[in-house]
Formats: sequence, structure tokens, C-alpha cells
Amino acid sequence: MKKIIWILVALVVVVVAAALIVPFFIPVETYKEQIALQVRDKTGRDLAIDGPVRFSLLPSLELEVHDVTFSNAPGGRAPEMAKLSQLRIQLELLPLIRGEVEVGSFVLVDAVIHLEVDENGRPNWEFAAAPAAAPAPEAEKPAGKAPGAPGLADIRLGDVRLVNGTVSYFDARSGETLDLSGINMKVSLPDLDSPLEVDGEVVWNDEKVEMEVWAERPRQLVEGGTTAVNFRVGSKHVALEYEGSLSVGEPLEAAGAVELDVPSIRELAAWAGKPLEAEGSGFGPLSVKGKVGVEGKKYTFTGAKLALDTMTADGEFAVDLTSARPYVKARLDVDRIDVNTYMPPPAEAEEPAQPAPEAAPTPADWSDEPIDVSWLNAADADLSLSAGAILVQDMKIGRSALTVALKDGRMVVDLTELALYQGKATAHLVVDGSGEVPAVEKKFDLVGVQAEPLLRDAAGFDRLEGTANGNISISARGHSQREMVKALNGSGAIKFTDGAIKGINIAAMVRNVKSAFLDKGAREAQKTDFAELSGTFRIEKGVLRNDDLKLLNPLLRVNGAGTADMPKRTVNYRLEPKAVATIEGQEGEEDLRGITVPVIIEGPWHDLSYRPDLTGMLGEALKDPTKALEGAKEAVEGLKEGVTGGIGGMLEDVVKPEAPTTEAPADSPLPDPLEGMKRLFGE
Repeated sequence: MKKIIWILVALVVVVVAAALIVPFFIPVETYKEQIALQVRDKTGRDLAIDGPVRFSLLPSLELEVHDVTFSNAPGGRAPEMAKLSQLRIQLELLPLIRGEVEVGSFVLVDAVIHLEVDENGRPNWEFAAAPAAAPAPEAEKPAGKAPGAPGLADIRLGDVRLVNGTVSYFDARSGETLDLSGINMKVSLPDLDSPLEVDGEVVWNDEKVEMEVWAERPRQLVEGGTTAVNFRVGSKHVALEYEGSLSVGEPLEAAGAVELDVPSIRELAAWAGKPLEAEGSGFGPLSVKGKVGVEGKKYTFTGAKLALDTMTADGEFAVDLTSARPYVKARLDVDRIDVNTYMPPPAEAEEPAQPAPEAAPTPADWSDEPIDVSWLNAADADLSLSAGAILVQDMKIGRSALTVALKDGRMVVDLTELALYQGKATAHLVVDGSGEVPAVEKKFDLVGVQAEPLLRDAAGFDRLEGTANGNISISARGHSQREMVKALNGSGAIKFTDGAIKGINIAAMVRNVKSAFLDKGAREAQKTDFAELSGTFRIEKGVLRNDDLKLLNPLLRVNGAGTADMPKRTVNYRLEPKAVATIEGQEGEEDLRGITVPVIIEGPWHDLSYRPDLTGMLGEALKDPTKALEGAKEAVEGLKEGVTGGIGGMLEDVVKPEAPTTEAPADSPLPDPLEGMKRLFGE
């Protein structure tokens, strides 16, 4: 028995001695050559080991190499895909004999990795394919292993570190580059049933970014189950954290809380190399909190709390990518939208320059550029937005609510609520891109809005007082702006009550033009009160007609009628101001006696002309020719000064809110009649 024991002891001694001595007798170059041959066989690339190599079997299997380089793909920008100063691998021997992988240490020091994509889109991390091995017979396949992951079920990681690494990325197709340096990473995994911890840091654009990853049961991730995870990444410019559950099986699933904090969006964008050029002082702090959900190609973000600059909001968001056409559903409720934060500061007043000689008006024209509505077919959506208040320059809008429904290329926008200067407004817009020809419908209603504060805050225009009510309904279809205008149909009405036109006294103008149009300072105190200023219009094939413009004043009646041919961009309008001989109140007869000086406003929009209607003046001339002719001369000049940009301007702005240009923009296919309000009676 003793003899057997001594034999066993001797065998152990021999094995241990061999394990300790044999590595010293095997030439180092043999290791290098064998490793290089194996790498080339598997990847088609060259591996060079220029430094010393150390190999040992006991007490653990260890390999340490220095100064290693791995060649890049042919034609790559960098000569090597990777190089490192030291690689140290230690595997525990006894667990390895039992079929378990226990990594005592895996350390990469000063690793430099160059990732590239060539002009054909092929990345350098795609290697030459090795010959496919014949599949093992079913009986020879090892049992008890997860498919595609032999040995992972028993892996243990000890000292796993990346020290002072560098990674660069270059895409030859776009010229995009990315450089990461100072990469230090540490991984801890006692076993797959114990928590996985990853801590690290990296330097990007001269700023340190820290990262932490924690997973409660890594085995669940390996086997397609679900486990609790936590992920955090942060720098002085951004902090992002996720805490919840994760399953990397099929489908991918996640559910948990997300929190994003950005001290300054502008500073973050500048750090990322894409500085914001937006005007104003906005895009400062951003905060986003909520619960994220992922189920395959379905994504949700619920209980969202958002804060941007001085605004706060809450909402719900969902995206479904399971169908060919994505579907988006979202709701956002904002306490207030302060547009001023994102606008440039008011320009400082400058000394008025000497007026340049007036250039001849430049005629504008409608665009023949095809209207692109293909974006309507990119997705389906149901969106809703509400705001407690909206601030735009000096304009103050109250509670507002908007919904957008997009389905099969047809978008419906409903402004269901708009509190506007003691009144309210609603709107309905349809943009239909589902058919062969794009189509647009638009409806707008205005009720009880105080005109003076609205126009003053919105456009710096304070010459019209009164309560405004109005509506408009228009539709058009066509492939271009010109086709849209030619096919424009609709109707509308506008009515101001109990108001005044400030800066002009039309009654005095008709009776005595010279005294009515004084210098600007004297005119500021004048006004034309009215009980009603109203009119309706209809549009047929792009031609707008107004037959009932009416201004009622105790001493004055003004009637107007005419057309605006929008396709041709011309106006033909007749204005009849009539001074009343006696004061009988607003309920008196419409056909009252007085001096009538009709005026014709006509011509192209860019160069309207004003002239007396001689036929209409005939009745007055028969009574007192001298008075009529003198009155006509003064009235025409007075009307041109006082009503320039007035009725003609209104008709012009019905279809042309923009300043004259050589060609009207193609992205505004449907003109808006209400845009002409500012120029109704000039400045």
C-alpha cells in the first residue's frame, strides 16, 4: 500500500515539475508563431508579437504578451486595427479541467483600436470567413449547454480590466469620426447567479464621461430571461439613468424609470461638436423623467414630466413599429409656451437713414414648384397639445388646445380652443395627400375678440377698435401653388362692432379733404367712430368677390364692392363714401342725402391705382359742378393717402400676406384672407 502511495506522490511531483519546467524548455518563438498562425487562419489578418511572452501552467494557466499589433483591413486608413502594450490572461486550472471557465484576470493595457468603414460600407471588423466545419452528429453534441453559448453558464470573471484604452471610428462614406481616449473599465462577475458590476470612464471631446452598469442575475440575460438592471452615464453636460428590468431575449423587453438631466442644451450641443445657432436665450436646462417600456418594436413613455427653460409639461408617448407604417400617439400638456425665449432680442433703434430712391414695384407670381406631401404617408399619428398660455412677442394667448390626426396620408388639425383677447377662436385644417392631387380645406371662426389689443400686440397696429367676429371656409386642390389658387373656392365674413378707425376722419375727409388730412401729429387725434364695419366674400375658382362692405357712422356711410382675381393677382374695387346731410342715428335710412365721391381701386397688386368714378360723380356734378370737381380731386388724393393699403390692401392681403417677391413660396399653397386685417385702413 505504501508503495502505491509513494508511486502516486512521485507521479504528482513529476506532473508538477513538468508543468513548472516544461514552459522554460519550449522556445518562446514557438508560442508566437503558433498564435500568429491561428489568428491568420481565423481572420485573414496578421498578428505580430514584438515583445516578450510568458507562459505558465501552475498554479493557474497564465499567458502574458507584450507589444502586440493586429493588422487592419486592406486599404484601411490606419496601418493597424489594434495594438496594445500588454495582454495578461489567467485561467484557473482546476475549474477548467471540470469544464468551467473561471477567469482569474484579463487585463488589456494601452490598447489602441481603430474602427473603420470603407467607401463601400464594409467595416474593418468583418474578417475573412474561415472554412465551415462539418456539423457534429446529433449524438456528439454536448448536452446541457445553451445553444450557441457553450460554457457561458459556468463563467466567472475576476480581475477584468481595460487600462488607458483608446478607440477611434472613421466612416469613409460620410467622413464621420469619433475619438475616445482614457478608457478605463473594470468588470466584476463572481458567477452568473451573482450581480454583474461594470464601472468605467472615458474621455470624449476633452471631457470625462463616467459609466456604471449593474445586473442582478446575469444568468437570466444569458438564458433569455428577465432581471433587474441599472445603467447610469454622466458627465458635467448630461446625466442619464435607467432603473428597471431587462430581457435580451426575443423579443427585447424593458420596463423601468428613466431620468435625463441636461444643465444646458446649448453647452451639450457645443460639446458634441454641433453647436446650436438658434436665436434667443432659450435651450438652457432640460429635465425629462418618466417610465419607459419596450416590447419588441413597441415603445412607450408614460408619466412623463418634462421641463425646458421656464416651461414645464407632462404627457404620454407611444410608438408602434410592428406595421409597415409606423404609428405614433402622443399627448403633451404645457403650463405655458414662451416663444419669446427662442426669438432674437428686439433690435436697437438706429438713426434713420436717408431714404433711397423708390424702386419700381416688383410683381410677384405664384409658384409652379410641385407641392410635396409625401411626408404625410411616412406614418400614422394621433397627437394632442394643450397650453395654459402662449406668449409670442407682445401677444398673449390664453388656454389653447390642438389635436392632429394623421391616417393614410390625410392629416386633420383641429384647434379646439384658443382664448384670445376676451374672445375665442377655433380652426379646422385638412391636408389630404392620399389621392393623386393634393387637397387642402380650411375653416376659421373668430368670436368676440377685442381688435385693438390683439392687433397692437400682434402687429404693432393700433388704428382699429371694436369687437371682431368672423369666419372663413376655403378649399383648394392642385399639384402646385398656382394650381391651388386657380382652384380656390370658399366664403367668409368679418364684422367689427362698436369701434373706431383711429388716425383718420372719413366724414371730414369727404366734406373737406384739405382739413381732414393734416400732418401726422394732427391726424393722431382724429378717429372715425362706427357702429358696424362688416363685409362678406365668396371665392370661385380663385376670384374673390365682395359686394357688401359697409361702415355705419352717424355722419357717414361707406359702401364697397368689387373683386380680386387671385390667379392674375389683380384688384377691381369700388368704394363709395357718403357724407350724411343730417344726423338721424344708426337706425336711419341707408339711402341718405349727402356728397358722394366714388373711388375706383384697381390694377395689379404690386401697383394699385386710385381714381374717381366719373360716372358716379355725374349726379353731384349736375347739382354743383365746381364743388363736385374740386371735391373729387381732393377726395381722390385724400383717399389715396388715408386708405392706401386699405380696401385694396385688404383684398391684396386676402391672398398675399407676404411682401412682394419675384415668386411666391411654394410651401404656402392656400392663402389666408384674415392676413389682410392689418392693412385694412393703413398705418
